[in-house]
Amino acid sequence: MKIQKSEIGKSKEGKTIHCFTCSNKNGLEFRVTDYGATLLGVVAPDTQGRREEITLGFNSIDGYFQRHPYFGSTVGRFCNRIGKATFSLAGKEYRLAENDGRNHLHGGVIGFDRRMWNPSVRETSDSVSVELRYFSPDGEEGYPGNLEVLCVYALNENNELHMEYEATTDAATPLNLTNHAYWNLGGADSGDVLDHELQINADFYLETDSELIPTGKSIPVAGTPRDFREKRKVMDRNNIEIARDMSGKPGFDHCFIIRKEKAGSLVRAAEITDPVSGRTIQIDTTQPAIQLYTGNSLDGSPSCNGYKQHAAFCLETEHYPDSPNHSEFPSTVLHPGERFRQKTIYRILAGN
Repeated sequence: MKIQKSEIGKSKEGKTIHCFTCSNKNGLEFRVTDYGATLLGVVAPDTQGRREEITLGFNSIDGYFQRHPYFGSTVGRFCNRIGKATFSLAGKEYRLAENDGRNHLHGGVIGFDRRMWNPSVRETSDSVSVELRYFSPDGEEGYPGNLEVLCVYALNENNELHMEYEATTDAATPLNLTNHAYWNLGGADSGDVLDHELQINADFYLETDSELIPTGKSIPVAGTPRDFREKRKVMDRNNIEIARDMSGKPGFDHCFIIRKEKAGSLVRAAEITDPVSGRTIQIDTTQPAIQLYTGNSLDGSPSCNGYKQHAAFCLETEHYPDSPNHSEFPSTVLHPGERFRQKTIYRILAGN
């Protein structure tokens, strides 16, 4: 196991930005930076031993300073959407930034993905990790409470990339953290991911309106294009229009309710394979849901680093979107004296 630290630029405030490269004996490597606790990239071998970049990103840190599609971002305080950019807690209404139409998306204008985090590294005989800490003050982006956040990226010799989050607060606050990596197991520049084969262990998904805000209803996947209970291609290349998100774009942007017997248990949420390279990712998580997003808004522009629609998929483990406005959803409110803990494992394999 190896870990290397390097300087890759300066923030707009003049702070030094670092990259931490972690690798194992099997040729698996990830790079993470203290700017936004961002996953800059993952390199993995295929069945022939060829190592390729399998996540989307930018060639330099400068690309991450603009409003990009959250390539590899640690997203918070609240990932996904909060309807009408408002919620009520203990009888008080809180107004958030409207940065997705009239709604709030991924923590606001300057979310966790655009903050400097305090890094440290840890090495053991069988793993290496980067620990990143951030203090989010009361009122930041409209959220209540002083929040202490820990994000950990760890790699072991079993080709497991662990992503763990912990947090404490001094006042009740909604919290929903995830990583927004864009994956293409054929290689970042290999084209679209329509032929990737996907299984999601979910019997239901959340219905949303045309602004992708949950209605509160859980819909059975059976008989819909969102049925991934058995492994199949992400989309039918000859009938791509059959799969649309609720905003009308071809592709998926849906939250699936992970099948599990006990809340908070670590279970298999999804598995996806590129049949050409043979690479597979198995995803285990303690989170209750997983968002499948197929890069529907990637448009080939510089802010997308030239990547086009469906050039990658995201499988974001999370709590339900807009949970603060739905009492019927599992609560996302963190209270003083409690410790938020979530864990997701991406097991990256060459061959099944």
